Amino acid sequence: MTTTEAAAPTIGPADALLFELLATPEGRADPYPRYAQLQEHWPVHKLVLDAPGTSGGTWVLTRFDHCQAVLRHPGFGKDFAAMQRRWGLSEEEMAAQQTFSSDRPSMLFRDPPDHTRLRGLVSKAFTPRTVEALRPHIVRLCDELLEPMSGEVDVMATLAFPLPVTVIGEMLGVPRADRPQFQRLVRASAAALEPFVSPELLAAANEATLEMEDYFRHLVADRRRNLGSDLLSKLILAEDDGDQLSEAELLSTAILLFAAGFETTTNLIGNGLLALLRNPDQLQRLRDDRGLLAPGVDELLRYDSPVQVNGRIAGEAIEIDGHTFPGGSTVLVLQGAANRDPRRFSDPDRLDVGRSEGASMSFGSGIHFCLGAALARVEGQVVFGRLLERFGHIELLDDQPRYRDSITLRGLAELPVRLTPA
Repeated sequence: MTTTEAAAPTIGPADALLFELLATPEGRADPYPRYAQLQEHWPVHKLVLDAPGTSGGTWVLTRFDHCQAVLRHPGFGKDFAAMQRRWGLSEEEMAAQQTFSSDRPSMLFRDPPDHTRLRGLVSKAFTPRTVEALRPHIVRLCDELLEPMSGEVDVMATLAFPLPVTVIGEMLGVPRADRPQFQRLVRASAAALEPFVSPELLAAANEATLEMEDYFRHLVADRRRNLGSDLLSKLILAEDDGDQLSEAELLSTAILLFAAGFETTTNLIGNGLLALLRNPDQLQRLRDDRGLLAPGVDELLRYDSPVQVNGRIAGEAIEIDGHTFPGGSTVLVLQGAANRDPRRFSDPDRLDVGRSEGASMSFGSGIHFCLGAALARVEGQVVFGRLLERFGHIELLDDQPRYRDSITLRGLAELPVRLTPA
């Protein structure tokens, strides 16, 4: 829904709160108090702020069990074009976006059997065993980045972006010199994932996607002439040998793997370090016991998740916990809220790096569970472990560092700190 149109109707307190959360910089920067109000008073809410004439309406869920049930239910799909139809775009903008989306068969927005086929082609590269074999190399890459770091630095620019983009860039076969441009392009493209997006931002997102497609189209053509052992070469061979990937599928898969491979992990590193610096007792626990790194990273993911919002479309009328979602309904799953649900996690607003209460919602659930979960975990464990090894003191230089203006993907614009070597 465009933000200019969204304020027009007379709305109740739940819709006002959701508008503030999803469509204003203040709400997106500090969502957790608003999540708590929704969970307590309106855990399953149908928006009044919905595009006229849409089927089933738009629903918002905030409690863990409800969110998990929707993400795991086979009757809820991921038709992105249908979700975009709800947000108040003009007929011309809507038609352009539907054409743009339908021509780009990303597994992120596909249901079985297409999703099953596309995911199957790349899943072996991201199994826990395969990723664990990369740990020593990730440690070396991290140490190379940390070596020159001392004094006042911006962690986002010097570590949080360079490490994951190097790891996924090497896996996929994207040349080092070409990687930096994708931070801007991916963030512009990700605006299309926002629940409330202006036509201008949507146009910029489409333009960024076209630019990435053009880049990977040339890279694929070059790689066909010079096949290697990287993941892109393997995807090309899969296409050529078994006609399993169309050209459009190959490009969409490459872009998704590269973009998702660094953007969310960048946010994990930034959000996680900020949480630790604001909770020095938990930082000290990690210093004293490195065995807490694995559960600690999972807790950082829960506490301030890089992915806050997910979405599904009901293929038919579906009942969950006494609530019926009509066929065609759009359901927004607020994963960031689910991660702070006191019905699922004890004292959920407290950071506890030794927490052992089961998986959070940070990687989603069901068939679209994050493909790169194992890789993100290893990179997080390496980063926080090596930071504590090399630096005896890490001082936060800005008590209120700025978050980027986004709710779906939550991350910092910068994180200035002072590093004192151990």
